[in-house]
Amino acid sequence: MTSSDLWDEDTAERYDDSSAAMFAPEVLDPAVEFLARLAGGGPALEFAIGTGRVAIPLAARGIPVTGIELSQPMVDQLRRKVPAEALPVAVGDMATTTVPGQFSLVYVVWNSIGNLRTQDEQVQCFRNAAQHLSPGGRFVVELWVPGIRRFPPGQSAVPFTVTDRHVGLDTYDMVTQQGTSHHYHRLEDGSVRYSYSNFRYIWPAECDLMARLAGLTLEQRVADWDGTPFTSDSESHVSVWRKPPDANDEASARP
Repeated sequence: MTSSDLWDEDTAERYDDSSAAMFAPEVLDPAVEFLARLAGGGPALEFAIGTGRVAIPLAARGIPVTGIELSQPMVDQLRRKVPAEALPVAVGDMATTTVPGQFSLVYVVWNSIGNLRTQDEQVQCFRNAAQHLSPGGRFVVELWVPGIRRFPPGQSAVPFTVTDRHVGLDTYDMVTQQGTSHHYHRLEDGSVRYSYSNFRYIWPAECDLMARLAGLTLEQRVADWDGTPFTSDSESHVSVWRKPPDANDEASARP
């Protein structure tokens, strides 16, 4: 049983519109370019593929893409764009669901690994990625850096977006690393719709340890898809871990 929230049909139908900013070329194109370069033409596997925001343009670059997605309604939305033979998707959680074959690239974007709300599941997600990678393949995670430094004493929430159409706030539990994103959307009729999603935040160093447990080595960490250097002030990171090129040889040599 996964700890992730399950996106229902109503949420899936609104997803692309509510996430329109993430489809903008200046946001999406650098991500696709970055991932295409790492895939090197080989097959790619996306965890939490959603409605295909990244997978569809990546496949259009000639890279075979397979997906894993927990929410059937999200897959139904993807199917309105591309058929199963063009972009196969397995319905299940990204910690334990497997698909046939090996991949030169496995990736999970836009903070989605945080949807797994226990450390054990997140560790297993790294292991699942490693098991799907061919020797020398790479696992890529796009993730925000928890905004805990922005908490003054007594504050319980951190805003991550404030516009005339959308106000978003994150609340954190510093003991359990559990958090909730709260969204307030102003609709066309002037009313406000509230929604929320739960997550477990992960520090970059914690990600590196999870990767080591899965037999992966950090190869690169940048602040964004454009390759901006990652610093102590960065609010997000794109991290790349690599499976050893001789991983199969090492496995066969074990007693």
